[in-house]
Amino acid sequence: MSAPQPGFLAQIRSFPATFWVANTMEIFERMAWYGFFAVSSLYITGPRETGGLGFTSEQRGAIQAIIPFLLYLMPVLTGALADRYGYKKMFLLAYVGMAVFYYALGQFKSMPGFLAAFFCVAVAAAIFKPVVVGTVARVTGEANSRMGFGIFYMMVNIGGFVGPIVAGVVRGLSWDYVFLASSGWAVVNLIIVSLFYREPTSEAGSATRRSLKQVLANTYEVIGNPRFGLTVLVTLVALMVANLEYPWFTWTRCAIFVAAWLALNFLWDAVLPAGSGRPAPPGTPARPALLQRMHCSNWRFALFLLILSGFWTAFNQIFLTMPEYIRDFTETRPLIHTAERVLGPGAAERVATINKDERAEIVKKMTELLASPDRDDAVFEAAARDLLQNKVRLRPAELRELFSAADATPDNVADRAIARGRQFNPEFIVNLNALGIVCFQVLVSYLISRFHQFTSMVIGMLVAAVGIGLSALAGDQGLTGPGGSVWIVCAGILIFSFGEMMSSPTSQEYVGRIAPRDKVALYMGYYFVAVALGNLFGGILSGQLYGKLARDMQRPDLMWAAFGVIMVLTAAIFLLYNRLALPRSAAHNLTGGGTR
Repeated sequence: MSAPQPGFLAQIRSFPATFWVANTMEIFERMAWYGFFAVSSLYITGPRETGGLGFTSEQRGAIQAIIPFLLYLMPVLTGALADRYGYKKMFLLAYVGMAVFYYALGQFKSMPGFLAAFFCVAVAAAIFKPVVVGTVARVTGEANSRMGFGIFYMMVNIGGFVGPIVAGVVRGLSWDYVFLASSGWAVVNLIIVSLFYREPTSEAGSATRRSLKQVLANTYEVIGNPRFGLTVLVTLVALMVANLEYPWFTWTRCAIFVAAWLALNFLWDAVLPAGSGRPAPPGTPARPALLQRMHCSNWRFALFLLILSGFWTAFNQIFLTMPEYIRDFTETRPLIHTAERVLGPGAAERVATINKDERAEIVKKMTELLASPDRDDAVFEAAARDLLQNKVRLRPAELRELFSAADATPDNVADRAIARGRQFNPEFIVNLNALGIVCFQVLVSYLISRFHQFTSMVIGMLVAAVGIGLSALAGDQGLTGPGGSVWIVCAGILIFSFGEMMSSPTSQEYVGRIAPRDKVALYMGYYFVAVALGNLFGGILSGQLYGKLARDMQRPDLMWAAFGVIMVLTAAIFLLYNRLALPRSAAHNLTGGGTR
């Protein structure tokens, strides 16, 4: 049990103006990011005829692994630069980049062009992330940090809730408006930071500020030396390339390459003198990087980040896999009927939007079917699968019935298919995650503030595992058979949200508290290494498991069960880590590598 905390209102009143400015900017930045990212799976795999990119699930997984991985890896450097050059300058640079590159993201339809624009968005977001979290860490203290990070995480999800709603509405007009909206939110933040933000760091104006060379050295000294970083980085790049499924670098060849690369590095270490990887004594020139042994200077902190990546691997499936899964496997008409009862007969047009391009594609498919001389069961099954791409779900028998009408024309059949089988926008369903956090995050943070951070994280992971695992019971195929319940999907997302509320902001608070005060943004940058690895592993698994299990085997239940198991294993490993890797006196401080 931790020391007694101040009351709820006392903690709220203790936050300075800069705290609230940073939280407001977080809302708009998340509106920009999730306005695109929540619909990215649908955009990337959507037909070109309706404005999508037309890529496969495996290609989608590769993109969503590589770019977010780089995004969350770069804060190691950008956080250190922010501590040195000032938070406000970095904010300004980030928002200008976001305003330009979110718009550019919608202008490229090929894989290389889209990846390049997405990477530029990632650079801008990577500049922003450690600075905003570092601001929150700097302006909160031991007495109010749990509440402060809880409020911050609630603001994250206000943006994460509103952004996809706006994107879901405007993509009913055109995909172009999704990118314009994200660019617009960045412009709003540019105005806010220019007028209201006050610098919380002092190094930028200090006479003892570090040189750029010292900043770069600090970025790797937290975890290890350059040899250690290079060995890990090449391994991860190999995984990314293998996931792109080039015939010259298959997963088998990747495994051989990684094994050989690691063996070569360990053999090279055996040749080098002992201790050559540790920092050189003051006044002594350092050995060249390649002549240093691999050295992990803070193995406890590195292990903490690696274990935490398991949480983010499973966490990311809500945004990477769930939208495509809902589109392809979940019957959502019950939600539309509920919306019509609550909001009126016109609600379907708002929550299950089908734009003119999607309708044109449906008419085209109906024309082809009417012209087909042989409309057997296989033809109707294939047509029913194609309609899912345009948010219409009909069983083959229902589709055949529409064609049996005396007045069946392409337009008539298309309109009746839309009226009968239109589906709820997947991004609106996934948005239950953000809605639950907006409603309950502050309360949850207040209730768990009396418990140790590790306790909160482990319990949260177990709750999240239940939420993810519930999706194994829903969908057109799997444990429940055809016609799975969308209500189970919704319940799973909400349960997952409570686990996320306990785990995610607490893990950020933990790193913010253990960091030296003059290196908060740097340490928060390292926190995002765990998120980066979670995005890399999560993106790879999302594309591969969705393609192999859900699409090819028609067993999405096995896919969701696997993601739930990953979360449970992460919680179990965290328990072992807390018991075996941390001496009692080190439980609140991982910034030193020695035995305590």
